[in-house]
Amino acid sequence: MLSSINNSFEQDTHDADANCDGPDLDFVYADVDGYQNEIAELYSYTEISEFQMNVKAFEDQMELYDLPPNWQKQDPAAQRGIVMKLVDQLEVSDRAFRMQAARCILYLAQGCWAEVQSDEEQHQITRDNVLVLHKLGVFASFIDLLNMEIESACSPDIVAVKITNVTLVDSTDIRVILSVLYIITETIRDERERGSEDYKDLAESFVQDINSPLPDGELLAVKLLGMITRFCSGAAPQFPMKKVVLLLWKVSLLGLGGMDVLKNLKNDYRLKVGLEPITEDTLEVTKCMRASSPPATATDILENQYPKRNFKRSLMKQRFLDEPEQIDMEMSGNEGQNNANNGSGNGGGGGGNGEEELSQYYRPYDDPSSSASSTTSTANPNNQPSSTQAPVAVPPIQITARLPWTPKVRQKDIDQFLDISRNKFIGYSLIGDHESLAGLPQPIHEGFKTLQRHMYLSLADMQIKKEEDIARNPISTHEDEIKLTPAEVLYQAILPNLPQYMIALLKVLLAASPTSKSKTESINIMADVLPKKMPLTATQSTKLTVDIGRHKEIIVKAVSAIILLYLKHFKINHVYQFEFMSQHLVFANCIPLVLKFFNQTITEYVNTKNSIPLLDFPSCVIGEQPDLSGDSFVYGGEMSDKPYSWRNVFSCINLLRILNKLIKWKHSRVMMLVVFKSAPILKKTLKVRHAMMQLYVLKLLKMQTKYLGRQWRKSNMKTMSAIYSKVRHRLNDDWAFGNDLESRPWDFQAEECTLRACVDRFNLRRYPEATQKCGNNGTAAQNAENAQQSNMMAGNNGIGNNGSDVNGYGNNGGGGGGNNGGHNQQQQQLNDYGVEGGFPSDEILTHSDFAFFGHSGWWDRKVELTDYFKANYAVWLEEEVYNSQTDWDAL
Repeated sequence: MLSSINNSFEQDTHDADANCDGPDLDFVYADVDGYQNEIAELYSYTEISEFQMNVKAFEDQMELYDLPPNWQKQDPAAQRGIVMKLVDQLEVSDRAFRMQAARCILYLAQGCWAEVQSDEEQHQITRDNVLVLHKLGVFASFIDLLNMEIESACSPDIVAVKITNVTLVDSTDIRVILSVLYIITETIRDERERGSEDYKDLAESFVQDINSPLPDGELLAVKLLGMITRFCSGAAPQFPMKKVVLLLWKVSLLGLGGMDVLKNLKNDYRLKVGLEPITEDTLEVTKCMRASSPPATATDILENQYPKRNFKRSLMKQRFLDEPEQIDMEMSGNEGQNNANNGSGNGGGGGGNGEEELSQYYRPYDDPSSSASSTTSTANPNNQPSSTQAPVAVPPIQITARLPWTPKVRQKDIDQFLDISRNKFIGYSLIGDHESLAGLPQPIHEGFKTLQRHMYLSLADMQIKKEEDIARNPISTHEDEIKLTPAEVLYQAILPNLPQYMIALLKVLLAASPTSKSKTESINIMADVLPKKMPLTATQSTKLTVDIGRHKEIIVKAVSAIILLYLKHFKINHVYQFEFMSQHLVFANCIPLVLKFFNQTITEYVNTKNSIPLLDFPSCVIGEQPDLSGDSFVYGGEMSDKPYSWRNVFSCINLLRILNKLIKWKHSRVMMLVVFKSAPILKKTLKVRHAMMQLYVLKLLKMQTKYLGRQWRKSNMKTMSAIYSKVRHRLNDDWAFGNDLESRPWDFQAEECTLRACVDRFNLRRYPEATQKCGNNGTAAQNAENAQQSNMMAGNNGIGNNGSDVNGYGNNGGGGGGNNGGHNQQQQQLNDYGVEGGFPSDEILTHSDFAFFGHSGWWDRKVELTDYFKANYAVWLEEEVYNSQTDWDAL
C-alpha cells in the first residue's frame, strides 16, 4: 500500500484532477542564471539613454589621445596604453574629468557595443577587455572611487541636507562605478565556472583579493553591507540599492563559493572529524522527483464538479477554516456512500469503497512490466499473482518503488527510545547509558539495531560536542587552531555589526516584496529606476511599470541569495556562527516577513515576466532599434518560450530554504509558524508544480502538523501523503500523530535561551574584541527589534485578515493557529519564567539550570571591590574559603 502511494506521486506528471494549474516547470536550480541575463539585470530600462554617454566619453578620450575612435583597430599594446592613461586620469581632482575616464572604462567593459553586430561578438570583447582591465589595476582604482563616493555621500554637509524625491540623476556617478565593478566580477566568475584557461590564474588571484582586506582594512563585502546600512538609516538615500546588492551577491558568491564548493567543503570537514561523507545531495535527488498535483480548493470543487449546486458550508472552528479540502472530503465521502448504495458489487473484494476514495486523489500506478489489460489491472492494482492465473515470466526491470531518501535518526531519539523501553519493561532508567539492553525483549533489541543502523551524526553535532568539552574542561581540552577560511574571515569582519547588517538586508527585502504596502516613512528602493521626468504617454507608463516590477524582483533575488549563501557557509564553518546569524534574523522578524512574501497568488508571481527583451542589454544598443510605440510595443512575457520567470522561481526557493534553516529543530520557531497561521499560505505555494519548491514547502508543513490538530490532518490527507512520499523520514518521529512530549511553551523558550548562551560563550572566547563591539553596537537595534517582535506576538493572533498589523506585515486569511486567550496565557507564563518578547533576560541565564553554559552578559562585566572588602580580605578568605568544607563528590 505504501509503495503504491509513493509510486502514484513519482509517476504522476499530469494529474487527472481538474484543479491542476499547469505542467511541471522545467526550472533547474543553480547558483546564478545565464551570464547574459545576469548582466542585463544590472541595468534598468530607464538607464538606456545613458549608454550613449559612454560612447561619447570614449570618442572624446580617443580624440584627446589623437587616435581613431575604434577600439578593435588598436593593437594590444595600444589598448594597454589607453587603459593605463585612463587609470591615471581616474586620480585627478576634477570630478567631471575623472568620471569621463570612468565612463570610458565602462564602455570598454560593456564590450564596445557600438562597434559590433551581434551579442556573441560583444561578449567576446567584454571577455578580452576585462582580462586587460584587471591586469592593469582597474578594479582597485574603482574601489578607491567607490570609497570617495561613499565619503562624499555620507559627509556631514550632505547628511544635514535631507534629500527628498531622489531620482536616477542623483546616483549617476556611483552607478557607473558599481557597474564596472559588477561586470568585472561577474565576467571573472563566469569564466572561472566555465574553466577557461585564460582566466585560471586571474580568477584565483581575484578570489584572494576579494577575501583579503582592502587598504583601509575592510573587506569589500563589509563595505557593501555598510552601504546598505547607511541607505536604510536614511544617511545615503541616493545609493542605488539594486546594483549594491547585486555586486554584494556576486562578490560573496565568488569569494565563498557556490553549491559545488559547499558540497566539497562539507565532505572535507566531515572526514576531518571522523564522519562519513554525504552521499545524498538534496539538489540532485530533487532533480529525479516529480511534482505533485496541488491540493483541491473549494473554488475548484464548486466550479469544476458542481457548477450549479448550491453548497452550504458547515460550521467549523477557526483553526480549520483555512482548509477548503474539508469540503472536498465531505463531498467525496457523500459521493462514495452514494456509489456504494447504487452498485456495491462492482468493487471486487471487500475494499471497493476504499479504492474508490483513493482514486479521488491518486492515479493508479501502471506497472511498466505488466502487459495485462486494464480490467485486470483494476481488479489487481498491486500486480500480485492471482490464485486462478499463473504469473507471467517477465524480464526484471528497474522500478523506483521506494522512498527517495534514506531514513535518519538522531542519538537523542535512540536515547529516548531506550528510556521509554526500560521504564516500560524494567521499571527504571539508566542515565547516560546509550547501549545497555539487559532485560529488554528481543523486538526491542531489533528495533535498537535498526535505529543504530540509520543513526546520522551531523557536522554540527560534532562541533557542539567539542564546544561542550571546552566549556567543561577549558584547560585540559585542546582547541584546534582557527583556520582563516573565506567564511571565517567574513564572519570575523561582520561580527561587530552583524545585527545591523541583518536588519538592513531584511528592510530592503521587505521594501521589494510584492505584498508590501508603500509607506511614507519606508525606504525608497526606487531611487535608481525613477526618471527625473515622469512618463507622459501610455507606452512610457507601461515601460516604467514593467521596469519597477523587474527592479523589485531582481532585488528580492539578490537579497535572498545573499542570506542563504551566508547561512550555508557559516553552518559548515561552525554551527554557532550560523546560529548567531539565525537568531538575529529571527529577532528582526525574518519568519513573518517570508510568510508575508508568500501571502500572495504565488502561481501568478512565478509566471509573471516583468521584462521587455528588446530593452535588455545588449539588445537595446546593438543593431537597428525598433520604435517601441503603439502596436510594435511587445510585452516581454510573450516573447519567451518558458512559462515561468527564472528569477522569481529562484527567489521563492531561496526564501523557502532560508525559512527551513531558521526553523529546523527549533520548537519555539515552529510554534511561530503555527501562531502566524502559515499552513494555508504554504499550501497555496504547493500549486507551483516544481518538485524542489514543493519539497521545502512540505518540510515546513511537516514541522507543524503535530500542532495543527487531528481535524486538520484528517481534512488534508493528500498533503499528508505528499509529505510521506517526498520528505525524509526520521525514525521515531510522530509528526503525523501529534503525541508531542515536549509541549510546554517555556521548554521551547528555555531551549532558545540555552542556545543564545552557548553562542555568546563561543563568540566571547574566540572573538572577545569583536563580541564587545557587537554588544555595544547592537543593543539598541536588538531592543527595538525585540520590542517589535513582542508587539507582534502579543498583539496579533497570527496574521489577520484584510489589513496590516502594527509592524507593517501583511495579513492572511484563515489559519490553523491557537486562540488569543491561550496565547496570552502562554505569554504570561514566559514573562513569569523570565522571557519577555521571545528574548531571554540575564536573570534566566544565571539560573542554576544554565550555570553550566555560562553567559557573557555577566562574564564581561567589571566588578569594583569596595574599600571595606579590600581591608578585610584576609578575614573573608579565612571564613569563606579555608573554613568552608565542600563535599566535591556531592557537588
